[in-house]
Amino acid sequence: MSSRRRRCKRQLIKFTQHIARLITGTLNSDNEDEEQESTTVRYHPENLEQLQSQTHFSRQELQLLYRGFKNDCPSGVVNEDTFKNIYAVFFPLGDSSKYAQFLFNAFDKDKNGSLSFEELVCDLSVLLRGTTEEKLNWAFNLYDINKDGQITKEEMLDILKSVYDLMGKSIHPRLKEEAVRQHVRMFFQKMDINQDGVVTIDEFIDCCQKDENIMQSLKIFDNAV
Repeated sequence: MSSRRRRCKRQLIKFTQHIARLITGTLNSDNEDEEQESTTVRYHPENLEQLQSQTHFSRQELQLLYRGFKNDCPSGVVNEDTFKNIYAVFFPLGDSSKYAQFLFNAFDKDKNGSLSFEELVCDLSVLLRGTTEEKLNWAFNLYDINKDGQITKEEMLDILKSVYDLMGKSIHPRLKEEAVRQHVRMFFQKMDINQDGVVTIDEFIDCCQKDENIMQSLKIFDNAV
């Protein structure tokens, strides 16, 4: 693995740990007393059971996650500006705003401009404990910017450009836009099996499962938390 990819992996893991700490309430209270935790608001049983069926977290884990989330986010939501600010802390050498926007949109399932506990914990469950297929479906949703069920070459280019902007000065030498476009053309051609100009979820999953580098990259969060 190149030093560039290792740096990106470390930063992404740190960011995931940060989101997990935000949800568990340890972001600003690492030494919080157990007794104090027990006095905070508890999750409503019906919603908890539904979330348990939708995630890879246990009932006890969800109760802890929710108590901490309410401690750090009393309003019960995280808006896009806050999300972008969090991301900027972990990628100070580049412009993370565009990638953070794409990521926020992938998390924001109901498209109301804010992330609820349910949305964050469901995506965190996929990233940390999801199956290969679940992670690939999540990645497809990230690339499918307009959420029409398919990925265009332009969408893939937008995501990849945002990744290079994210890494900023940590990339040496800085890639020219034409080099990025060429990379997208080659990768898109490989994924677009029937050459109809769009990549479907089946084509995306099939191609990714045959690519060893992609499959290894899906494991970067396995020991993040």
